Amino acid sequence: MIEAIALERGHSVVCAIDANNDLKIADLRFKIFSPEEGFQSEEFRSADVAIEFTTPQTAKDNILRAWTQGVPVVSGSTGWKPEELEIGDWKLEIEGSRVFVKDEQGKPMLLWSSNYSVGVNIFFELNKELASAMKSQPQYKPSITETHHIHKLDKPSGTAKTLSNDIMSAAKPLNGDATLNDVPIESIREGEVPGTHVVTWDSEEDTIIITHIAKGRRGFALGAVLAAESLV
Repeated sequence: MIEAIALERGHSVVCAIDANNDLKIADLRFKIFSPEEGFQSEEFRSADVAIEFTTPQTAKDNILRAWTQGVPVVSGSTGWKPEELEIGDWKLEIEGSRVFVKDEQGKPMLLWSSNYSVGVNIFFELNKELASAMKSQPQYKPSITETHHIHKLDKPSGTAKTLSNDIMSAAKPLNGDATLNDVPIESIREGEVPGTHVVTWDSEEDTIIITHIAKGRRGFALGAVLAAESLV
């Protein structure tokens, strides 16, 4: 899907790296490498930017390997923290739900986000606005429910964690309750659900709910390509 969108927007894909070296891509236009071969390949070194969606266990190493070849990375792998990276004299900057790592010259070498969907990032802003409005409404208590397909590896989702962190930041002390250190998150894994996030503010009188429902994965792929364009 990322390949298709990149081609639609006038880009070319020079290679792919897959743990099992068996990505199923129709009408293949580029080489697929194992991690051992791919990061050392001329094709990878020729890339303007790499898009990394893997696992919490491999993301950090993938990014460091890309950096050794001078290739910036857009990463959407969740379940780990970019702050764990060893960046030396480089600078780590947090802007809303995104994390940037820049080299000594200020060039972005990493853009990480828990979710690249344009709609989800609008949802993030709505969530912060609602949480801010709740500062003066202590009768409401927040909770989050996230539902994803059974193949998703991390729980809760990175998006749910971002929503929770944003609520805590926007509403501190949350409704005057300085003892509340987190927002309850319920994680559901079923079928092939692309991703649904529900933020609920409940009181004895009524309930306020905001919801984002992904209809497919194209929105995430488009956001990742747009992010890659911003680094080039």
